[in-house]
Amino acid sequence: MRKLAILPALFAAGPALAATGPFVSLWNTNFVVLIAFVIFVGLLLVLGVPKILGNMLDKRADTIRGELDDAKALREEAQTILASYERKQKEVAEQSERIVAKAKEEARQAAEQAKADLEASMARRMAGAEEQIASAEARAVKEVKDQAVVVAVAAAREVIAKQMTAQAANKMIDDSIAAVESKLH
Repeated sequence: MRKLAILPALFAAGPALAATGPFVSLWNTNFVVLIAFVIFVGLLLVLGVPKILGNMLDKRADTIRGELDDAKALREEAQTILASYERKQKEVAEQSERIVAKAKEEARQAAEQAKADLEASMARRMAGAEEQIASAEARAVKEVKDQAVVVAVAAAREVIAKQMTAQAANKMIDDSIAAVESKLH
């Protein structure tokens, strides 16, 4: 029905009426072109070209729809991956902050430990130095006492030697021998 509705519109065309001579004549080029066009359109309709073109357009539409669906799926997957990477990046950032905080705390504790160790080392060295000073002082006092004893013995020997006579020396030797005999027996 639709095919027949086109024909009256073709005959009502303005240039077809402008031709000279009878319109329905093989000598009129407009009429020949019109007949060729109608035959061509009829041939296209008989061969089913509109149906083939419609099927091709439908296939193309289906292909495009499939590509759009694939693109939508890829977009959703990309958004999921992006969200995953953003979450992982956030976790890594938080973990790095924890690591930095832990490292700062360990550094602070190490500094405190080093300070305490230094103070203990200084205290040990001070105690060692005080011991060395006390030892040197005791050694000096002993040496002075030893020297005083040596000087006192020498002075006593000299005084005794000047005051001692041969008779008194013999008496002392005899008294010493008697004291040893009484203690040994």
